[in-house]
Amino acid sequence: MAEQRREAPLFNPIDRILGWFSHDIGIDLGTANTLVIVKGKGVVIDEPSVVAIDRPSKRAMAFGAEAKRMVGRTPASIVAVRPLKDGVISDFDITERMLEYFIRKVHERDGFMLPHPRVVVGIPSGVTEVEKRAVHDAALNAGARSCYLVEEPMAAAIGAGLPVMEPSGSMIVDIGGGTTEVAVISLGGIAASTSIRVAGDELDQNIITYARQNHNLLIGERTAEQIKMEAGSACPLREEREVQIKGRDLLTGLPKTISVSSIEIREALAPSINAIVDAVKDTIEITPPELVTDVMERGIVLAGGGALLTGLDRRLSQETRFPVFIAENPLTCVVRGTGEVLEELDRLQRVLVQLTFRKPPQ
Repeated sequence: MAEQRREAPLFNPIDRILGWFSHDIGIDLGTANTLVIVKGKGVVIDEPSVVAIDRPSKRAMAFGAEAKRMVGRTPASIVAVRPLKDGVISDFDITERMLEYFIRKVHERDGFMLPHPRVVVGIPSGVTEVEKRAVHDAALNAGARSCYLVEEPMAAAIGAGLPVMEPSGSMIVDIGGGTTEVAVISLGGIAASTSIRVAGDELDQNIITYARQNHNLLIGERTAEQIKMEAGSACPLREEREVQIKGRDLLTGLPKTISVSSIEIREALAPSINAIVDAVKDTIEITPPELVTDVMERGIVLAGGGALLTGLDRRLSQETRFPVFIAENPLTCVVRGTGEVLEELDRLQRVLVQLTFRKPPQ
């Protein structure tokens, strides 16, 4: 029979002693970027979730920003990998090494030699028990003395300053790299939610597919991301833009440059944007009426990197008839939320994810 796993008490003598030699940290373990916040110091790390691995020795060559610079530019013996896919761990060992690197990097700045912090990690709301356990165990194996999990939409709502502990509805849409999390929150719990594996990475893939199918042009992920930021939009612009795309011609194999408009890029992004809009509508449909009334008054808050897509707030407002706002500094909402949970673990214990386990057979 399933039981709740009980963490060690939040404060005990050993905890206090180890606390003198380590910083408690919050981690937004994202598909595209990993952000780390240190209790009392703010966000200290914001680096890509990329690890460069030497194939023959299986040794990690570089992490974060240094590893991302190697993407598409490495010799055959070195591969730059992203150990998270769609918001969850796809390579446990590499994720563990990446977490260990970031934890040690935080402590090396102050000369600490024995980092054993308490860690709060944000996870997608739609993950399975096995995926939750993978994140929990990876953090412990990476050196954390205890690990607490919080769902990303809850962390984003806390980081955006929404009153999550009050008996009223607040709606958050967190658009990250691998997942879009939509949730209505009340009294420290999620009353209604939808999680889809369509987000920033899928938008980049839309542009790659468009360039290949419509212009016989092969481009990489970094180029697609840059085009998305320069000319991507969710609804018509007052002044449409032109952007140059450089890649390899699939017919001749030679370098090629084309010019496309923001109208074409918007059409390429349409399938993913429609999926995000539908996820928001679906969540509203399953939300209790009283909470819908609260959301109508307060509006929908957008967080995550996808919130910065031009016109997305306007498109969602047109589709839902609700006011839509972009959170202040949406890229750091989740990690700031984990930091606030660290600061007030006792008051915000209700928002933590409870892990379950089965007793081994006798």
